[in-house]
Amino acid sequence: MAGNTPVARPRDGGIEVGLSTASVYPQNTEAAFRYAAELGYDGIELMVWAEPASQSVDIVRGYSRKYSVPVLAVHAPCLLISQRVWGADPVAKLARSVRTAEVLGADTVVVHPPFRWQRRYAEGFAEQVAGLERQSSVAVAVENMFPMRADKLFGRRSGDIRRLERRGGPGLALTAFSPGYDPTVTGFQHYTLDLSHTATAGTDPLDLVERMGEGLVHLHLADGRGAAHDEHLVPGEGTQPCAEVCAALVGNGFTGHVVAEINTQEARTTAARAAMLTRTLDFARAQLC
Repeated sequence: MAGNTPVARPRDGGIEVGLSTASVYPQNTEAAFRYAAELGYDGIELMVWAEPASQSVDIVRGYSRKYSVPVLAVHAPCLLISQRVWGADPVAKLARSVRTAEVLGADTVVVHPPFRWQRRYAEGFAEQVAGLERQSSVAVAVENMFPMRADKLFGRRSGDIRRLERRGGPGLALTAFSPGYDPTVTGFQHYTLDLSHTATAGTDPLDLVERMGEGLVHLHLADGRGAAHDEHLVPGEGTQPCAEVCAALVGNGFTGHVVAEINTQEARTTAARAAMLTRTLDFARAQLC
């Protein structure tokens, strides 16, 4: 079924640089394919979320053919805002994400560690990831995350947030993920490193590169200044050692994908959004050569 799907062809045989469909929000999935084709990205990371087109293999495959842009990776619907996408069972959703990647010709599924309240999923998560990888050639790359503020998780007016505020104040940070936001503590075969998440978590990304080792197969290229929220800035506009991380990947013989995952919501025009995506791609090309 994936036989007619475009195949990524990185420039000069180098590391593939993809574009996350999340990077064009509030524009849609098709717009991401169009930007990728026009700007010269090697492929797409499909964020599966509320937009119906992102949930449809047939529609996404049609975009891939229309724009001659391959799907490099699929991001499983595990965000807070996508808890009901593809149903409420996270176990089934992760399995479906792997099947979707297979059909689209992608070789990576990006997934977050389980939330603490997803107890059954959390208890079997490591085993499920390993089992899916035994049954498929798709890498299930678990992503590093960050502490989350209580008001972001529960809403300012909920009883949960009022109880938490009495204990620690409105900015109380919680380890919302099980067993934590650093997947190397559990240990997985494959990882995604996100440089905006390291900024929010106050984690050293170069240390994570070392600890993830050969299991690091996917990089979300972005930046951050260490704010309490996830910023996803254009690389070079924050405090993260983006250039050094890219150099480390090159030095380590990295063969995975580097994907631009930036926030362009404040871009007021298509040209402004394209300029942000171009700066990110230019940064990646310069650092990964």
